[in-house]
Amino acid sequence: MRGLSTMEADAVAFARSRPMLENTQGWAAINSGTRNMGGLAQLAAGLADAFSALPGELRLVQPAPVEAVDPDGSVRVLEHGRHLHLTVRPEAPVQMLFTGHMDTVFPADHPFQAQQWLEEGVLNGPGVADMKGGLALMLAALEAVETTPAAGRIGYEVVINSDEETGSFSSAALLAQAARGKVAALTYEPALPDGTLAGARGGTGNFSIVVRGRSAHAGRNPEDGRNAVVAAAALAVRLAGAKGPGLAVNPARIDGGGPNNVVPDLAVLRINFRPASQQEIAHAQTEIDAAVTAVAAAHEVKIEVHGGFNRPPKPIDPGAEKLFGLVKQAGADLGLDIGWRDTGGVCDGNNIAACGVPVVDTMGARGGAIHSADEFLIADSLAERAALSAVTILRIAEKGAA
Repeated sequence: MRGLSTMEADAVAFARSRPMLENTQGWAAINSGTRNMGGLAQLAAGLADAFSALPGELRLVQPAPVEAVDPDGSVRVLEHGRHLHLTVRPEAPVQMLFTGHMDTVFPADHPFQAQQWLEEGVLNGPGVADMKGGLALMLAALEAVETTPAAGRIGYEVVINSDEETGSFSSAALLAQAARGKVAALTYEPALPDGTLAGARGGTGNFSIVVRGRSAHAGRNPEDGRNAVVAAAALAVRLAGAKGPGLAVNPARIDGGGPNNVVPDLAVLRINFRPASQQEIAHAQTEIDAAVTAVAAAHEVKIEVHGGFNRPPKPIDPGAEKLFGLVKQAGADLGLDIGWRDTGGVCDGNNIAACGVPVVDTMGARGGAIHSADEFLIADSLAERAALSAVTILRIAEKGAA
């Protein structure tokens, strides 16, 4: 480990000694799909117990209300689990943010529930990489930092939300509040198997657009009807035409319709936008407004738009570039070659960057095939990445900023 100070080397040794694999496997044994309230409550309690080893004030925060549009066009409030929030030394001169998520994409009735070793050092299991391994190494790194003389200079907040996999709608305000005044943030999404980190990310927006027409007999008096399915299809086609080099558009589903002899009076269009910049968000919003106005007039239907752009794009600005450079140098001093590349995926790093805070959002374990039954964790990367985090945190504190 060339280039490490004595304090950094001691912190690395401590971090590597922590029971990260044991924690990962214990937490991965609990199903915590975003809609599994019982599993999320059980995991939140376990995480609260583990993270209480750190100083500060720990609480489980009630989720903010989130609305969802059902196939019948009705709006209901979605249930979410509580979010873990830890505040440590808010008076310290250097303030950082560390985030992760406890939910997975695998519901309680999904067949992928068990863990197995695919080969020596490679663990297959639900959430082992995304991101229960990341939570385990985050904790180990922070415990290591707390053993150092530098700890008193470092204040931080930890947010572990229960809804990242579905867009962080019930935790967005908590994340934004926690990001205020922070010099840097680290988020523990998994790195690629070779250790590559995510760089710039595009944004995303999800919409449910409710179209209300008028029913009529399809044979006797169809002219009296206003076909909501046809109008929703016209809306989908028009919005799909808004795509360009900086904006991907995916009309994903239309709910609605009924018997063949009835003109349908209700349809719900589900559509996703992937903007590469804030300018593309504005462009997409203009296209949505114009399409709704035009289709409503042409088909004589009423249209209600629900949803929004919940993940702003995350560019590599000078602050982020500086933080990436610091992480790369910390890696080099640990014998790691740290690289990064742009990605089309989104995560809470998008939201944090939108608050003006430099963030590296793939500080978690090395792994792959996430969101599938082939998900795997490279077990040795737990100690490797905990060491990387510990050194990175200490160096941010030393410099007073990223």
